[in-house]
Amino acid sequence: MRRRRLRYHVQHVFNERNTMAEIKTVVTVLGKDRPGIIAAVAKTCADNGATILDIRQSVLEEIFSMTMKVTLLQDNFNEVQEALAVDAENLGVQIQIQRQEVFDFMYNL
Repeated sequence: MRRRRLRYHVQHVFNERNTMAEIKTVVTVLGKDRPGIIAAVAKTCADNGATILDIRQSVLEEIFSMTMKVTLLQDNFNEVQEALAVDAENLGVQIQIQRQEVFDFMYNL
């Protein structure tokens, strides 16, 4: 038990003092299916130092839907959001990124 508290305390102090703290986010994509959607979004995440933790996608007739859980550096959130907006425009889809705690609150998870 003491080890857990110490680990939490060290991580908590690190996050408070270091702007390089990681945050969990939810990325959603919706639009007409076409080749390259997953590749483009994954490349944008990788180019910005993000890590994809989980990904689910489906295609219903021609409608593409994807949800990703992604960790990224807190300081990079706005950059990733802007880069994904460019991807959305280029791909003709909707892409949204939210901090996981905001997503959870909105959907009462």
